[in-house]
Amino acid sequence: MLAKIQPGATFRENLQHLPSIDGVQRIDLIDGAGVVVASIENQPGKQGSLAVYQYLRHAFGTLDAEAAEHGLAVFGEHTVDARKRPRAHPNIDRLLEIAAGGAPLSVDTIVAER
Repeated sequence: MLAKIQPGATFRENLQHLPSIDGVQRIDLIDGAGVVVASIENQPGKQGSLAVYQYLRHAFGTLDAEAAEHGLAVFGEHTVDARKRPRAHPNIDRLLEIAAGGAPLSVDTIVAER
């Protein structure tokens, strides 16, 4: 397991402490039945979420309530915005749902072929 970071005030600051996503094509989020319920691609506009979810996988092993709460802290000011504007930040909304007692998910990292 990866050591957990102490989230700072801003998302930009927190991203600097997360592992690189170089070589990651996407991550798949998998429910308890083994169904892929969402994917986060390595593309502009999603790379921050990809980095957070990959970090949570390495730091917690599974995306449960504890991991979700930590992830919300890592997203910083974006979590505040997501609470005010539901559905504006689907990757944060997912963490809010899990933190509130939703079913945990597993995270599968798909690396780019070389």
